[in-house]
Amino acid sequence: MDERLYIARDAAMHHAQTPKEKVALLFKIFWPIMVTQVGLYAMNLVGTMMAGRSGTDDLAGVAIGSSIWMPVFTGMNGILMAVTPIVSQLLGSGQRHKIGESVTQSLYLSVLLSVIVLVVGAVFLEPLLSLMVLEPNVHHITKHFLIGLSFGIVPLFAANVLRYFFDAQGYTHIMMAIMLLVVPVNVVLNYFFIFGKFGFPALGGIGVGYATAATYWFIFIICVIITFKVKNMRTYHLFVKWFSPSLKTWREQLRIGVPMGLSVFFESSIFAVVTLLVSTMFSTVTIAAHQASINFTSLLFMVPLSISMALTIVVGFEAGGRRFADAKQYARLGVTSAIGMMAIFSLFLYFFREQIAHLYSDNGEVVDLVKQFLIFAIFYQMSDAAQASLQGVLRGYKDVTIPFVTALASYWGIGIPVGYGLASFTDWGPFGFWIGITAGLTCAALGFLLRLFIIQKR
Repeated sequence: MDERLYIARDAAMHHAQTPKEKVALLFKIFWPIMVTQVGLYAMNLVGTMMAGRSGTDDLAGVAIGSSIWMPVFTGMNGILMAVTPIVSQLLGSGQRHKIGESVTQSLYLSVLLSVIVLVVGAVFLEPLLSLMVLEPNVHHITKHFLIGLSFGIVPLFAANVLRYFFDAQGYTHIMMAIMLLVVPVNVVLNYFFIFGKFGFPALGGIGVGYATAATYWFIFIICVIITFKVKNMRTYHLFVKWFSPSLKTWREQLRIGVPMGLSVFFESSIFAVVTLLVSTMFSTVTIAAHQASINFTSLLFMVPLSISMALTIVVGFEAGGRRFADAKQYARLGVTSAIGMMAIFSLFLYFFREQIAHLYSDNGEVVDLVKQFLIFAIFYQMSDAAQASLQGVLRGYKDVTIPFVTALASYWGIGIPVGYGLASFTDWGPFGFWIGITAGLTCAALGFLLRLFIIQKR
C-alpha cells in the first residue's frame, strides 16, 4: 500500500485542488498531445508531398491509398482510444493494480483487430480498386502502397494502446518526444524508399507505404523500451507478466471503444464524402480550392482535438475518484478554452485568408475561392471546437453510446443532406456543403451539451 501511495504521488496525473492548478495540469497534458497530433499530420503530409516528387501517378496512388486507409485506421483506432478513459478512471479510483492486466488485454485486442484488418484487406482490396477503374499504373501503386503499409498495422495498433496508456497517466510528453524523434526518421526512410538511395530499391510512391510501416515498428519498439525504462511504467509489469485473454475485458473495451470509433469515423467521413461530392459536381478549380481550405483548417483543428483528448484524461481521472465537482470544473475550463482558441484562430483566418490561399496556389480563381471558403470555415471551426471538446468530456465519463447516436444523426442525418440540398438546388453552390457541415457540427455540439447536462446531474 505504501508503495502504491508513493507511486501515486510521483505520477504525472494527480488531483489538482485549485482552479489555477487545474489550468496548469490541463495545459501540461494538452500541449504535448497537440505536438504529437501535428507530428502525425506532418508525417502523412510529407509522405504525400515526397511521392509527388516521384511523379503524378505516384502522388495519385498514395493519395488514393491514404483515402482508403484513413477511414479504416480512424475506426479501429477509436476502439483502442477506450484505453484512455478506462485507465484514467482506474487510476483516479485508486485501482492501479488492475491497470497492467487491462492494458495487456488491450494489446491482445489490438493484435486481433490488426489481423481482422489484414484479412479483410487481402480479400477486398483488389475488388475495391477494380471498382474504382483507375489507370493501370495508379492501380498498381495504390495496391502496393497499401501492401507495404500493411506490414506496420500490428505495431501501429499496439503502439497506440501504449500511447493511450501513457497519456491516461498524464505522461503525454512521452509520445510527443517519440514523434519529434520519428518524424525526421520517417522523412529519411521516405527518401530512401521512394528514390532508391543508399542501396534501397527505388519504389516511388509504393515506397511511402514501406517507409511508413518501418516507422510504425520504430515507434512500437521505443514504446516497449519505455515500459521497461521509466520507473512508473515498470510497476505495471507489461510484457513481463502475462494474462490469459479475457472476453469480459474485451467486451468492456469494445462497449466503450466501438461507439467512440464510429463517432470519430462518422465525423471524419463527412469531410471525405463532401470532397467526393464536390469533385463530381464542380470544376477542377473549385475542387482545388475546397481541398486547400480543408487541408489548412484540418491543421488548426489539431488544437481542439488535443484539448478533447486531454479532457478525456482529466475528467476520467476525477470521475473515477468520484470527484464530480472537479470533473465539472475541468469540463467548463476545457470547452471554453477550445472555443476561445478557435475564436482567435477565426480572426487569423479572416485577416490572413489571402496569404493562406497563396500558400496553396498562385491561380487567381483558386485564391479567390479559397478566401471565400475560409470565411465559411470560421463558422464551422467554432462548432467543431465545441463538439470535439464536449465529446472529450463525455468520453471521460465513459458515456459514448448516446453521443455516437447523436453524431450519426447530426453528421449524416443533417449535415450531408442539408449540404447536398443547398449545393444542388440553391445558388450557394459548393459553399452549400460548408453550410451543411456547419449545421451538422452545430447540432452535434448542442446534442453533446444536452447529454453532458444530463450526465452531470446524475
